Amino acid sequence: MGILLGFAPFIVFALLDSRLGVVPALGAAAVLSAVVLLRDWLVRKRTVKLLELGTLLLFGGLALYAIATHAEWSLVAVRLRVDAGLLIVVLASMAMRQPFTLQYAKEQVPQEVWKHPSFMKINNLLTAVWAVAFGLMVLSDVAMVYLPAIPLSVGVAVTVVAIAGAIWFTVWYPKRVRARMQARS
Repeated sequence: MGILLGFAPFIVFALLDSRLGVVPALGAAAVLSAVVLLRDWLVRKRTVKLLELGTLLLFGGLALYAIATHAEWSLVAVRLRVDAGLLIVVLASMAMRQPFTLQYAKEQVPQEVWKHPSFMKINNLLTAVWAVAFGLMVLSDVAMVYLPAIPLSVGVAVTVVAIAGAIWFTVWYPKRVRARMQARS
């Protein structure tokens, strides 16, 4: 459930952008990112997570930029920036050999599991699945920017399917690996 809380600012942004406008939606997402980050910082046994820090920097940076430059982005242009920023955060976690799912997984399993070789393998795969989901969202955004005849509903559908698929895989795959390991022993 922790990983879903990490994505809450993106959900808030998506819900508010078309209703309130770009800057208020970015600002609300940045504030929620700060609250989630602060919660993890203040609660014992929780660590500040790369996804949450990246989310705060992404939404805060975009909000400040939009305010400073009076940028007037379309909904699709903002979605592209947000989705690309999220993809960059996920890819950076992979490049640092600290897949972003690892921080959430360590809060849910005993420490002795961390040393098992499959633990890192599972988290690398889960993070790669999320990267594919965000990559599909970015491709959808790019298509909508350069082919304006594509309705926004297509982008929304791609986002919903990509996120739902990544969530499903994130829940299903570790259970599958555990079941296989238990069957072997």
